[in-house]
Amino acid sequence: MLRLANIVILSWGWKRRLIALGAGAAGALAMPPFDFAPALCIPLMAAVWLIDGAARGPEQRGFPAIRDAAGAGWWVGYGYFLAGLWWLGSAFLVEADKFLWALPIAVGGMPAGLALFTAGGFALARVLWSPGAGRILALATGLGAAEWIRGTVFTGFPWNEFGMALGGNLVLAQISSLAGLYGLNFLAVAIFAAPATLIDGATGTDGEPARRPLWRSPTGWAGAALAAIAIFGAARLGAGPSEFEPSVKLRIMQPNLPQDEKFRPENKDRILSHYLSLSDRATSPQSSGAMDATHLIWPESAFPFILSRDPASLARIGALLGDTTTLITGAARIGDRARGDLLPGETQATYHNSIQVIGKAGVILDTYDKVHLVPFGEYLPFSGFLTSYGIRHLVHIPGGFTPGALRKSITAPKLPAFAPLVCYEAIFPGEALAGDGKSDRPGFMLNLTNDAWFGHTPGPYQHFAQARLRSIEEGLPLVRAANTGISAIIDAHGRIISQLPLGVEGVLDGALPKRIEATFFSKNPFLGSSVLFLLMIAGALFAKLRS
Repeated sequence: MLRLANIVILSWGWKRRLIALGAGAAGALAMPPFDFAPALCIPLMAAVWLIDGAARGPEQRGFPAIRDAAGAGWWVGYGYFLAGLWWLGSAFLVEADKFLWALPIAVGGMPAGLALFTAGGFALARVLWSPGAGRILALATGLGAAEWIRGTVFTGFPWNEFGMALGGNLVLAQISSLAGLYGLNFLAVAIFAAPATLIDGATGTDGEPARRPLWRSPTGWAGAALAAIAIFGAARLGAGPSEFEPSVKLRIMQPNLPQDEKFRPENKDRILSHYLSLSDRATSPQSSGAMDATHLIWPESAFPFILSRDPASLARIGALLGDTTTLITGAARIGDRARGDLLPGETQATYHNSIQVIGKAGVILDTYDKVHLVPFGEYLPFSGFLTSYGIRHLVHIPGGFTPGALRKSITAPKLPAFAPLVCYEAIFPGEALAGDGKSDRPGFMLNLTNDAWFGHTPGPYQHFAQARLRSIEEGLPLVRAANTGISAIIDAHGRIISQLPLGVEGVLDGALPKRIEATFFSKNPFLGSSVLFLLMIAGALFAKLRS
């Protein structure tokens, strides 16, 4: 290991950049669908040695050392995001005649932008850097803060944060009920970077480091922390089996429609007929059709038309539901909005990506409009400037979707109030519930999504894992309907009760798990991660001052 560390520390120029790029790319193996958490050791141990290398020699003090550390961090981040997010390019192949030109920009450009956060994390770590164990806390402080910022600024993109190396494991993920995803980031960086210090120690007579006992080293402390997290998770999971809401029978419909067919208006009747026949499919003597379920659930943006303005389609749906079943479905919706440049009393039509509750006779009972939209997918930032160059968003909606006014819970007959999450709204920690999440706490979360844009790539697996982590954070069950999968029913501890795999057409019947007592994270969303940040930075500063 000492020889490998010296190669990294003493590397320079393009050799240094390639080492950083390759180490970052290897870290993507810690994310779904691979879930090989130890792979995160590769970029984080390399990070320690790269920043060590930025500090050598009197000419590498102060700003030059910070600049060199930031440069290494950019290359680590670029490799990590390039290997972990390449599948985003699939969305530009759905209508290749219109968007193929943008594929290299998305696949290569987005990782370049996200790597700036990693570069900033390396720079902050270098400011706090000191010999010995303190530099592990410095790195955890820098990268943990950078990942937190990445998840919040410019509408936020907390996708594949380092903490998901822990969050992808059901036992280890239970600690997120205290600290959330951003707390997992601090812990994951500290734990997986710690083995880099195995090369530390006074040099013995044979020229090799005289290492301290493992139990007294940062690696030993990291192992103890990991064991404590595992013990906490096992105890939490062993508290008892899932309990279920009485008299609620869910049926999730997963149509598995290709994205290039899903939004063609000429497919309107065929798509609705497919939904109706699949939803009424018999799966067992106890589930002979849609009317045997109390609640039927369809995925995001299910129709290539505006359902609320199509009485014939609502009537067909009402005939399927009868008097006993309620449908909860994704659907585009047209609303009206007053605008300052219009005449008094005039309004402009707005389009919303919505969840609608449909009851007896096809009557729409409740609606939620998606609040957190996807930039460039559902709307175009700086639209006035970009449209002048012929650039537009991916969805076929004039002017793009308009965000909903506020996050709220939805009600449906015979069902606890639930928190609606459309598509990637489910990846944002602390944003799943309306208000402060303490008053009028919902009974469960409902995530309707359409991952058909990304085919059979790691993307849908990563999306599913991040949505599941919200259950553990909030102590709420999650019901998920995805067009191509993964659809599932998940309990309040993140345990998968039942699921339909990616790329399968079918229906999923199941009971609704009950919520559990509100977690510490649910009551105090960012307190745990803030405490970890303060502890990390205090330890790093103490070590620096002491050195």
